[in-house]
Amino acid sequence: MIHLISVEPLADSWAVRQSDVENAQHFSSGAKAEDAARRLGARLSGAGRSSEIRIYTRDGALAGRYLCR
Repeated sequence: MIHLISVEPLADSWAVRQSDVENAQHFSSGAKAEDAARRLGARLSGAGRSSEIRIYTRDGALAGRYLCR
């Protein structure tokens, strides 16, 4: 099963959410959130767990999708 990580805009910050974790991480910028998501995906990949990272823009559109295997 692929672990889903998403970077989503909030009113005044950005959130990194994981499919099997209830609490989101919050960041002051989209760049910081995306960096944290990529590092998380790399750590999970290193532990043998495949991940998909989805990056969303302020208007809710999917901006990018990355697979970490």
